[in-house]
Amino acid sequence: MNLREFLPRSLWLAPLGLSLVFVLGVLAWVRANEADEQEQQRQTMISDALSTEAQLRDRIDEEQAHLRQLAAALGGQKPSTATLAAHPEVNAGLRRLWQSVTWLDARNRVLAEVPEDAEAAHSDDGLSLHLTARVAPDGVLVVRYAPALMLKRGVPWWLARKYDVQLVDSADQVIASTTDSPMRAAQGPRPSYRVALTGPLRASPLTQATLTDAALELTLRDPAVNGARPLSWVLVAGFLPLIAVASWLIRRQMRQVQRAEVAGRTEAAWRRAMEDSALVALRARDFDGRLLYVNRTFCDMVGLPAEQLVGLLPPMPYWPPDALAEVAERNRRNLAGQAPREGYEAHWRHSSGRLVDVMVFESPLVDAGGRQIGWMGSIIDITERRRLEERERRQVETLAHNARLTMLGEVASTLAHELNQPLTAIASYNAGIANSLAKMGVQDELVCGALKRLGQQAEHAGRIVARIREFLTRREPRHEPCDLNEVISAAVDLLRREVQRREIGLDLALSPQAPPVLADAVLIEQVVINLVRNAADALMARAAGRHIAVSSRVAGDFVRVDVQDNGPGLAGRRVEQLCAPFYSTKSDGMGMGLAICRSIVEAHQGVLDASEAPGGGALFSFSLPLSQEIVHG
Repeated sequence: MNLREFLPRSLWLAPLGLSLVFVLGVLAWVRANEADEQEQQRQTMISDALSTEAQLRDRIDEEQAHLRQLAAALGGQKPSTATLAAHPEVNAGLRRLWQSVTWLDARNRVLAEVPEDAEAAHSDDGLSLHLTARVAPDGVLVVRYAPALMLKRGVPWWLARKYDVQLVDSADQVIASTTDSPMRAAQGPRPSYRVALTGPLRASPLTQATLTDAALELTLRDPAVNGARPLSWVLVAGFLPLIAVASWLIRRQMRQVQRAEVAGRTEAAWRRAMEDSALVALRARDFDGRLLYVNRTFCDMVGLPAEQLVGLLPPMPYWPPDALAEVAERNRRNLAGQAPREGYEAHWRHSSGRLVDVMVFESPLVDAGGRQIGWMGSIIDITERRRLEERERRQVETLAHNARLTMLGEVASTLAHELNQPLTAIASYNAGIANSLAKMGVQDELVCGALKRLGQQAEHAGRIVARIREFLTRREPRHEPCDLNEVISAAVDLLRREVQRREIGLDLALSPQAPPVLADAVLIEQVVINLVRNAADALMARAAGRHIAVSSRVAGDFVRVDVQDNGPGLAGRRVEQLCAPFYSTKSDGMGMGLAICRSIVEAHQGVLDASEAPGGGALFSFSLPLSQEIVHG
């Protein structure tokens, strides 16, 4: 709205504003004049009150002195009413102020009293006060006097005409007054001043009760009339219509404001309920990273109540301890406004210790004036989604590996079929050459030995190909009595040249007491080859001093084979993880070697195990059960 539109709509405020200025000026002048008069009146009243209090106190002290003189004069005399009545000090006191004089003994029993019927004579005088003095040897003189009479005789006449003088206690109860008629209190509030009486006033001679908080109050009888007050009332009366209109407008405005407040509180309650029921965690932070607000979902996500979170500055308790530097740097960039608009992933830690994967979206936090005061974050828990994605990824990898293994099985089956004929031909030609040399009478041991070993290797290759074909055609392993030490030696001989090329020392420690076992020699040989080859691959991370030890021994009803290296070890991994399908610590590994080895060993009712070697490195071992038929046969 511009100025031209605002002025016509605001003209109704001009008369009201001018009237307010005029009336307020007049009322201020009247108020200042009244304040000056009231202050002068108050100062005069204070002076009169102090003067009256001093006169009354002097009067009480004077009467107390007369009573002491009387007590001194009666000392040693026999208590009697005649003695009291004949004393001139008693008669003078009764003419002045005293209502009665009573002579008491040590037990507060009346010995003598003047006048004799003092209680009846003064029963209508209202409250009375007392003065006491000791009479030798053990008596007490008590003088009762009326405080109202003391006020009438002790207050000057000009002061009594100007003020109503009263004695009051702490409960505003009137003890005595110079005013006979109490109707003056109905004239409305009048200027008054109260001054405390110094020293106690004796209220009862028997209980020793005192009025320590008695006060003298002066009330102005005829306050001065201010001539400017009627004028102010006229102004106020003329101003009432304007006030009524303004009040009506203010009331209407207040109703609108109240409706807006109710709507705002309702909206805030709805928003709070929606925020607490939402699955998205919300947090508000200022530019320093201090948490200003968190909803219930956020508290559940980190496992901490809002009371412990609101007001915290970084580092936050839900940041992972092992990544504080990285998280602090990213938090600094986010507070500087460099958070990606598409959100970012983060790892938080629940109060129970478990990690939570979250997706964080940051947006500016703006106040009602449109100014940015911080950042508002929306956080989504993606832990379950990440788990499902990882599971899906592993399933895809498993399917891919299965596809590759199927293809590999087909290729291996084809190769086994194709290699069978060349191996048969090699064995036939080798046998023919050996027979021809024998007919020719050739006795060269080197040549004959080479031909013999060639035939043995061809037969061994044929057996391996036949086992592969049987394995691929899902036939059961062929369990036959075999010497486990010979199987181990044959496997090591196949890998010895490769191990020497890698500069790895290979030691055999085979137990001669190991009896034969029922096993598939070819499959067990593959297990030993795989374990030795894995150890050799692990030792390549060691610069020098590489060593592999293969041993066998009898352990109860089992024969145990150990393959130990001095490499980097298992790094805390267990045998279940190492033997999981498609899990490999090698960059080019398929993750099937140990899984197949474990399947072969378990197919022989054995156990494959892995542990850290005592001197460092890894120790893989497998145990095969002894056959009772072979042991006792």
